[in-house]
Amino acid sequence: MSQVHMLKKSIMFGLLVMAATFVTTATNAGAQELSYSAATRERTTTSAAQRKVFVRSKALLVKASVVEDKLMKRSEFAQMGLVLTRDPADADIILELRHDILTKYVYSAVDAHTQVVLAGGKVSSLGGTVAGKVAKRFLRQLAQGHP
Repeated sequence: MSQVHMLKKSIMFGLLVMAATFVTTATNAGAQELSYSAATRERTTTSAAQRKVFVRSKALLVKASVVEDKLMKRSEFAQMGLVLTRDPADADIILELRHDILTKYVYSAVDAHTQVVLAGGKVSSLGGTVAGKVAKRFLRQLAQGHP
């Protein structure tokens, strides 16, 4: 083969490789863009459906983190689109626990934006954990049609 012929083949091969690289890059970029768009859309849809709960405990023997743990362990928590936040200013619902008398604890859940009481009640520390009882009753009350 002559050098000119070899040079033409080399140039053609180079152009072919560049075209293939361009197509692959454009396809990957398009796929990444679609993937990013889908992820953004999913995040927006998910966050729109999620309600953020802030747990505050004024009871010395029952910490907020224990109530949070009990909430997260209940399947209804995620099914209802609830998530926890550590920022009370970012919360949609504020769940507060206070010690009442002896073995009694009082909890209340308030809509952070309207200050409407969504759930509340009194539980005893006898026969189970306060945090577990609060989590169960709070979620049951929300599921029964409270906003």
